[in-house]
Amino acid sequence: MSHSIKGPALFLAQFISDEAPFDCLPAIAEWAAGLGYKGVQIPTWDPRVFDLDKAASSKTYCDEIKGICADHGLTITELSCHLQSQLVAVHPAYDTAFDAFAPDHLHGDPAARQAWAVDQVTKVAKASQHLGLSGAVGFTGSLAFPYLYPWPQRPAGLIDEAFTELARRWKPLLDIYDDAGVDFGFEIHPGEDVFDGTTFDRFLTALDGHPRCKITYDPSHFLLQQMDYLSFIDLYHERISAFHVKDAEFNPTGRQGVYSGYADWTNRAGRFRSLGDGQVDFRGIFTKLTQYGFDGWAVLEWECCLKHPEQGAAEGAPFIADHLIRRTDKAFDDFAGGASDRAALRKMMGF
Repeated sequence: MSHSIKGPALFLAQFISDEAPFDCLPAIAEWAAGLGYKGVQIPTWDPRVFDLDKAASSKTYCDEIKGICADHGLTITELSCHLQSQLVAVHPAYDTAFDAFAPDHLHGDPAARQAWAVDQVTKVAKASQHLGLSGAVGFTGSLAFPYLYPWPQRPAGLIDEAFTELARRWKPLLDIYDDAGVDFGFEIHPGEDVFDGTTFDRFLTALDGHPRCKITYDPSHFLLQQMDYLSFIDLYHERISAFHVKDAEFNPTGRQGVYSGYADWTNRAGRFRSLGDGQVDFRGIFTKLTQYGFDGWAVLEWECCLKHPEQGAAEGAPFIADHLIRRTDKAFDDFAGGASDRAALRKMMGF
C-alpha cells in the first residue's frame, strides 16, 4: 500500500541525550524503528548522531550513515540545521541568548559566529547532496523581530531594509543549494523574520522568487498565531517542501491571549502539545496536502509542556500512520458511468 505522503518519521533533536538508547545513531535508530517510524530527520549540530564536517567532505561517511538507518528500515528524510541557520541573521538584542547555539570560542563575537553559521549551512547542502536528499530544513534568523509590534512606531523603511539584508545573506546560500540540487525548507516560526505568509512573501520577493526557497510547514506555529493553517496550504502548497507534524492548543482567558503575559509554557494561552492532545485539525491538513500532491515526509516534531517525550514518540507513530491517505486511482461513482464518445457527448447537448 502506498501513500502520497510518506511516514511516519521522527525528528531526533528533542530525544538525543547522554543516556542509552539516545546517545548514538545506531541505538536511537533502533529505538525509533521499534516504535514504528519509517524515517528520521537528523539534526546536524549534535556529534553524538552526526558529524557534519565529515558528511560534507566524505560521501563514504554519508553512505555509512544511510546504512545505519537502513539496517533498521529507516530512511533519512532531511538534515536539519535549525540552530546554525538561526545564526545567519541575529539582531543584537538576541546576541547573548543565541551564543548558546555556537561553539564556545565564538561567544561574544557576532561576526565570527555569523561566518561560522554560513559555513555550517553550506556544509549541510553538500552533506544533503552526498546523502541523495532533495531538501534540508532550518530557520531564516531574524533582524526585525524585536520590532514585531508597531510600538514605538517603526521608522519608514525599517522592515524593508531588514528583509533586503536578510535576502542578501541568504541568496548566495540558496545558490549553493541550487547547485547541489537541494531545497531549503524554512520553518515558518515566530522569532524568525519569516513567521507567517506575509513575511514569507516579503522574503521571497527580496530573493527574486528563488526556486530553492521553500517552506517547512508546521501548523502548531500557525494555530498559536490564530492563522488559518488550512488556507495556508491552499496559498503556498507549491512552496511546501517539508512537514513537521506538531500539535498545539490556544485557550485565551480574561488574563492573557496570543502574547501570554510572559508566562511559562505550561501556563501560556498557547501551548505546544503531543499529537492528538491539542486542537490542530490533522485530518484537514493531511487531506489538503494529499490533494495538492505533497509527497514528502510527515515528520513528528515532539514538543509538549506536559507529556513525557518517550510517551509522545510512542503515540506519534500510530497517530501519523492513521492519518496517511492512500490516494484513490478511480472515481467513487465510476460504477454508475457509461462509455461515451465525442458524437454521443455532442448529441447529449443537442448539437
